[in-house]
Amino acid sequence: MWSLFFVFMGVQAILGQKIDQSQKFLEDGTRIPVTQLWVKGNVVVAVKTQGKHNYSAIQLGFGAKKKKIKESEKVKGASLKQAPKFLKEARVSNEDSLPGLGEVINATEIFKPGDIVNATGISKGKGYAGVVKRHNFKGGPRTHGQSDRERAPGSIGQTTTPGRVYKGKRMAGRMGNETVTIKNLEVVGVSEDSILVKGLVPGGKNTMIMIKKVGENKKFVPLYQEKIESKDVSDLPVSDDTKPSEEEQSVADSSPVDEIQEPEVIEEPSSEPSSEVNNEESKEEVKVAEKEEVEDAK
Repeated sequence: MWSLFFVFMGVQAILGQKIDQSQKFLEDGTRIPVTQLWVKGNVVVAVKTQGKHNYSAIQLGFGAKKKKIKESEKVKGASLKQAPKFLKEARVSNEDSLPGLGEVINATEIFKPGDIVNATGISKGKGYAGVVKRHNFKGGPRTHGQSDRERAPGSIGQTTTPGRVYKGKRMAGRMGNETVTIKNLEVVGVSEDSILVKGLVPGGKNTMIMIKKVGENKKFVPLYQEKIESKDVSDLPVSDDTKPSEEEQSVADSSPVDEIQEPEVIEEPSSEPSSEVNNEESKEEVKVAEKEEVEDAK
């Protein structure tokens, strides 16, 4: 649970969840890194007024817990079925613009492309790290028998005076897992469900991010939108070779497909005599010729 408070005019802050990091192109051809934040489901679960609580603020609930809601987790007056996963308070200087309990805040009502925002989140935890990784120390030399001083921090204090190590001395310790605010980021896309922010925000995926509007960029360049023109098939030109003639088109229109029958194939007898018939005729001719020769000889 976070305990930070933001001061802004009206409701100009929203909770989000880091989804993904990618890249986009602007209309002038510039390639930029973008971070997508899921912001759907911001509900006002509590309202603090100056007369009752001595300050004006709203408490936002984002997400939902998987477990059943307990009596201690019930939000009075907001009529929520599930307990919010994240709760965050944001101060408001003008009580006239305070929303009501249970009201859902949309990102399109607060942000628009070109707004300047601050993103606050918890950075990734790196564990226990040395001074080279944590503070970018150079390390010591390897010469003169100091082969074990490559990643050592070196001297950390003075002599008898003051006889102690000053607070804030850069030394080894836990790295990351701290509340970090990235200032002056630019909103390049807004919808009811998500926000596209130019640049990177702290934390890993599915972590909570607080987005606060602080200004507006007057020299904003929008994202490049691809324009796809759909063409109708009927508008395409037809060549004269493939286009049917008027007679063929009229015949095709008048004759249905079901009435078309395949033509019958009639086999005609071949006019050439067979080899057997030719042999018999040649034998008869030989006999007749022999008879004529015999008669002539008599």
